[in-house]
Amino acid sequence: MVSGISVASPAGVAGRAGRTLVPLGVMFFFVGLSTAVVGPFLSLFLSTEVHAGPVRVGAYLVAGPLAGIASSSVLGRLSDRRPIRRRLLLTAALAGCAGSVATAFVREYWVLFALTVTVTAISGALFPQSFAYAREVLSQRASTRAAMAISTLRMLFSIAWVAGPPVAALLLQAGGFRVLYLTAAFMYAVAAVIVLLRLDEVSPPAHVERPPAGRAGAKVLLTVVALALMQAAGVLGVQAMSLYLGHVLHAAVRDAGLVLGLCAALEIPLMLGFGALSTRFPLGRLIILGSALGAVYYALVALAAHSWQVAALQLLNASFIAAVQGLGISYVQELLPGEPGRAATLAGNAFPAAAILAGPLLGLAAELGYRYAYAAGALLCTAGLALLLATARGPRLAPRAAGTSP
Repeated sequence: MVSGISVASPAGVAGRAGRTLVPLGVMFFFVGLSTAVVGPFLSLFLSTEVHAGPVRVGAYLVAGPLAGIASSSVLGRLSDRRPIRRRLLLTAALAGCAGSVATAFVREYWVLFALTVTVTAISGALFPQSFAYAREVLSQRASTRAAMAISTLRMLFSIAWVAGPPVAALLLQAGGFRVLYLTAAFMYAVAAVIVLLRLDEVSPPAHVERPPAGRAGAKVLLTVVALALMQAAGVLGVQAMSLYLGHVLHAAVRDAGLVLGLCAALEIPLMLGFGALSTRFPLGRLIILGSALGAVYYALVALAAHSWQVAALQLLNASFIAAVQGLGISYVQELLPGEPGRAATLAGNAFPAAAILAGPLLGLAAELGYRYAYAAGALLCTAGLALLLATARGPRLAPRAAGTSP
């Protein structure tokens, strides 16, 4: 107590933040698991259970991400202006639960289409709003480790995607798509209970010095475009891996699973590592380093002659993913101080935009040869790197407050 004012110790601040972020991490893991058990089998569900043709499947797979982008953008802006972030997390979790329960029983295409552009789109706000909640909690506790915490949340999402597809395969064998979607609904329900019982509402900061809109808008736009280009390379690389190894390098089908599993396993410690580095080095430099590693990875895979070479290169790929996807949201939040919801939404929307871009490129690679998919990935990463370097040469947008660590 100094002059009648209590001063919280760093250990006390860290303890309070930890008590909030641990249940948030558990919630985020269940959300990731719910998407990981459903996502890989969505096309199979539409074609076999709903009997949708290729055109309807394509329309569904494009309309869902576009509706998610629109919904998350509106909710992201709203969440930065009012103290409703916890309520948005709860609403999104309940929407995901309702959408999954309905999908477990409905087999009418247009009803499912309406669900994916409304209820399921709202549930997509869980991803950016979780990152925004973490950022706001740590900002209120005067913590300088926001990037580390957000990278850790992103790591939990990777762990969920390592476990999710095998679990989904077992669920499909046990009870089909009805059991699969009811399991996803249960996971959303667990997330909603955690939000309701363990998370407190946080208020936006009363005043944050924001950079001039023109400079901030241009830099943020170019950064998000760069993230989308590099994530498009990632999506394209995953989609083409089994085809490339099988048709070009003449490897066994199981080799693709081993390569992708190796990358996912390497991502987990590397995300923690890059998160720790973010406390010592500027985020922009780390993301530039990651994008350069991505360009090198895709160029070398395009030149590979054996599947073991592709496997050995997964260390570069995992480093690229850990830097760009693990730190990208924190970097955009740093460019938009005081707007963590909008920033997380912009960065999060880069992924569905990347998925839309990757689809036609995969089709082109099917015509030209799957080696060209990785050549395209190298070009996408190089373009993203060029945009990041162009924005890095500009003046700093948001100088750190006095007393905070560089």
